[in-house]
Amino acid sequence: MPRRYRFGRRGSRPFVSLNSFRPPSARIPQGYPVDFGLTSEQELLRRTARDLLADRAPMARVRQMIADDSGLDDADWRRMAALGWQGLVVPEQYGGAGLGLLELAIVLEEMGRALLPGPFLASTLAALALVVGGSDAQRARWLPRICDGSTRATFALVEESGRWDPAAVAARAQSGGEALVLSGTKRFVPEAAGADIIVCAVRRDDGALGLVLVEAGARGVTIAPLATMDRTRRVDDVVLDGVRVDAEQVLPCDAATVVVRLLDRGRVMLAADMAGGAERVLEMTVEYAKVRRQFGRSIGSFQAIQHQCADMSVEVEKAKAATYYAACADAEAAADAALAAAQAKAIAGDAYRFVTARAIQIHGGIGFTWEHDLHLYFKRAQSGEMTFGDATSCRELAAQRLGL
Repeated sequence: MPRRYRFGRRGSRPFVSLNSFRPPSARIPQGYPVDFGLTSEQELLRRTARDLLADRAPMARVRQMIADDSGLDDADWRRMAALGWQGLVVPEQYGGAGLGLLELAIVLEEMGRALLPGPFLASTLAALALVVGGSDAQRARWLPRICDGSTRATFALVEESGRWDPAAVAARAQSGGEALVLSGTKRFVPEAAGADIIVCAVRRDDGALGLVLVEAGARGVTIAPLATMDRTRRVDDVVLDGVRVDAEQVLPCDAATVVVRLLDRGRVMLAADMAGGAERVLEMTVEYAKVRRQFGRSIGSFQAIQHQCADMSVEVEKAKAATYYAACADAEAAADAALAAAQAKAIAGDAYRFVTARAIQIHGGIGFTWEHDLHLYFKRAQSGEMTFGDATSCRELAAQRLGL
């Protein structure tokens, strides 16, 4: 059962105030509460997600997906679509649910608990690019297909520098008559091998950033899978060699602004996944400490183990609080939504890595064996740390947004 977090004043004494961390324009009036309790509909969404993932993606099946590199099959992808997950943040007129980042975070938290492989986060981010920056025709063509599960999408930003930064984009989009000709390599593109369309960030002739829709099967597109530590998340290089895209495939938007917004939302989405994974690892560790016996008693009875579990619990609660605050801030278009997104990713990333490392210590030798599930969570924590910027870069971003 999720806890409720309230920020403001208790009587005449302030408690857990966030105003000291906010720019003046975003400060909450004294006495104004922020309630992170979920509605009955949101609780139903959480229970539905947890039940479906327990049924369709138990850890044995996740391991099978990893072993044969099959990923999430079409049947389960369409089953998720039938529940409306792929369209949670897509407007209703395009076949979506028209909900916000909070509902999306609820589902992603459950996916993080289950270590679900697959393109859900990448496809949702690409859909958001169309929602925010696409034309009416582009939305009408692609969003219904993403929502019903018939089309998988992904988003390509990073290049050789490895930076999640619009300024680092160097792939070229040169004028070629009535079309643009794309050249360059996009690196670490999530789930590109299984995608039908790729939203690519490119550099135009005038030096401005652009976003274009590239069909994965187009001539000149080569997708090369990358071997990474975390096999629950597949990433690929996408080589663009003279790929021609017409005007209908160019998103008519201020691409630099859209990319920054997408990265912030991606940070919140990934923070939710990390918070869910960290919470599950904490549960696994507490369960193990209750049954593992040493010196004639359960190791959970030793104060040193209790302290470590308490520290892990604090980190999990910090991650969840920061994530849900950021999701709520985005849903309400709060002035500090961008700041909250950077903070959430930093806090959740630190928490996930801390919790998985401590869990392996408490489990002892069995904790890093292939047969135990802990190493899968540990690797997911490490790969998540490098996606959308690590904790250090996210804190630097937060400091910039605070004007420091």
